[in-house]
Amino acid sequence: MSSPDTLARLEATIAARRAADPDSSYVAKLNARGIGKIAQKLGEEATETVIAALTEDDKALVGEASDLIFHLMVLLGARGVPFDAVLAELDRREGVSGIAEKAARPQA
Repeated sequence: MSSPDTLARLEATIAARRAADPDSSYVAKLNARGIGKIAQKLGEEATETVIAALTEDDKALVGEASDLIFHLMVLLGARGVPFDAVLAELDRREGVSGIAEKAARPQA
């Protein structure tokens, strides 16, 4: 069974592997290729997650969602953004209507 510590352990593992030999670590290999490649991989995983949600069973969706979260955490780590910052933003938004929260964002 998973726990709230699962994401913290994953974040620590990703951080530890970032500086590993790219020939022996997928995380190190992605980081060696740069932010653009990591972002591209995240986009691919997002697409695969959507496809699984629409056309596959729950097991496939869980697998793709896991890949998506993993690659998001790799990207955040590469940018030096702690996952706690994402959790803090989610906490800040809790109890706020999604429509109201979006309307309060600065217009780009």
